[in-house]
Amino acid sequence: MPVKNGNKVKVEYEGKLNDGTLFDSTEKQGKPLEFEVGAKHVIKGFEDAVIGMEKGDEKDVKLKPEEAYGNYNPDLVKKVPRDEALKGKELKPGAMLLMTLPNGAKIPATVKGADEETVTIDINHPLVDKELNFKIKVVDYS
Repeated sequence: MPVKNGNKVKVEYEGKLNDGTLFDSTEKQGKPLEFEVGAKHVIKGFEDAVIGMEKGDEKDVKLKPEEAYGNYNPDLVKKVPRDEALKGKELKPGAMLLMTLPNGAKIPATVKGADEETVTIDINHPLVDKELNFKIKVVDYS
């Protein structure tokens, strides 16, 4: 039976940009990625790619930005008050911060600029607007 929505899968993968830059891999993580297909815990294109695969199957997929982290959204650039944790820190444009959302989730943010009172951050995902190339192998599923 091939992988379908609702299955819990374990996959090994390698993700590269079009220029060949490795941005992530399960080898780097030290263990297979585990997720439930259809639960939206991974990007849509990756999830769609494993549907129909079977244990031991390997495939290469190229995802357009819309199937991955989407297109750049200027509404996700925000000016926020510099809180006590950031007082005295030098925040140069391009620096990465880990921001905690009200629901407790953590997301990466890129510093666009800063002054004594505020920090301008961009919470678009670092891989926004990028085509992503994955080599995927299904290790197991149930």
